[in-house]
Amino acid sequence: MSALSLPPTMRVLERGWLSSNNILFLSSGQTALIDSGYVTHAAQTLALVAHSLQGRPLDRLLNTHLHSDHCGGNAALQQAYGCRTSIPAGQAEQVRSWDSAALSYHGTGQQCAPFGFDDTLQAGDQLTLGDMEWQVLAAAGHDPHSLIFYCPEHGILVSADALWENGFGVIFPELDDDSGSGFAEAQATLELIATLDVRLVIPGHGSPFTGVGVALDSAFSRLAYLAADPQRNARNAIKVLLKFLLLERQQIRLADVPHMLAGLPLVAAANRLYLQRSEADLAEWTVGQLLRAGAAEVRDGYLLNR
Repeated sequence: MSALSLPPTMRVLERGWLSSNNILFLSSGQTALIDSGYVTHAAQTLALVAHSLQGRPLDRLLNTHLHSDHCGGNAALQQAYGCRTSIPAGQAEQVRSWDSAALSYHGTGQQCAPFGFDDTLQAGDQLTLGDMEWQVLAAAGHDPHSLIFYCPEHGILVSADALWENGFGVIFPELDDDSGSGFAEAQATLELIATLDVRLVIPGHGSPFTGVGVALDSAFSRLAYLAADPQRNARNAIKVLLKFLLLERQQIRLADVPHMLAGLPLVAAANRLYLQRSEADLAEWTVGQLLRAGAAEVRDGYLLNR
C-alpha cells in the first residue's frame, strides 16, 4: 500500500461540513459503510453510496459514535437498503427509547432522524470489513461511547473524531457537570493510538493522512492547552456549535442569536460552569469570534455563513 492508497475494497467518501466522512467497503461478500453524515445531507449520502455500490445492496452500516454528523443518514440508508445496523453498545438504550437529550441532539440544537439498530459494537470486538480484519477500540474523550477501528495488517486507523490531522473533536463531556470528564479520556485515547502501528489515518473529517506522529504531537499539545484552562474548551465548543447551526441554516438573524444560544442546554451549561456571561454578551462574543475567523459575515441584520 503506497502512501495514500487504500486497499481495493475500500472507498473514502470525503465530505464537507456538516457531514462526517463515509468509509465504504466493497468486498466480494458483504458491503458495509462506516458513518452516514448529517440528516440534511441524507440525499447526497444516498447518491454517493449508490454510485459507489454500482447496483449492489448495502449490507451493513456501522457508527463510530452517535453525534448527529455521523449518524444523521442512518434512517435514510435503512429505508433504502434495509441494512444491518451496528451502534456503540453504550448508547443502545438511548437509541431504543430515542432519548434525544441523552443522544446530544436536544443539547446541541442539531437534528437526527430516528433510526433503529440490529446489534452493538464494543471495545474488543473483531470485524471483517472489505475482506480485512479490524479491531474495535474504545476512544472516549470527544464522546464517552466513541469507537475507532484499526486494521493491523494494513496499518489503517478509522479514527472518527478522536484524531484529525490538525486536532480532534470538541471534548463535549467537559462542558456539563452531569456528563463526567473528557480530558483524561482523550489523553488515554491518544496514548492508545500512539501504541499502534498506524500508517494511514482516515479521520471523521478531512482527508486521510499519513503523518501520524506529527498529528499525535499536535493533538497532545492541544489537549494539554485545553485541559490547563477548561474555559478554552468551553469557548471553542460554543463557537463550533454556533458555526454548525449557521452552516445548516446559512443565515441567522443577529437579534435571534442570544436567545438561540441560551436555548441550547449544552451551551447554557458550559456558560454557567465556565464563562458566566449574560445572554447578550455571550452572543456578541461568539459572533465576534466567527467574524474574526472569517467564518461568518454580518449583512442587513443577519449573520451569514462564509
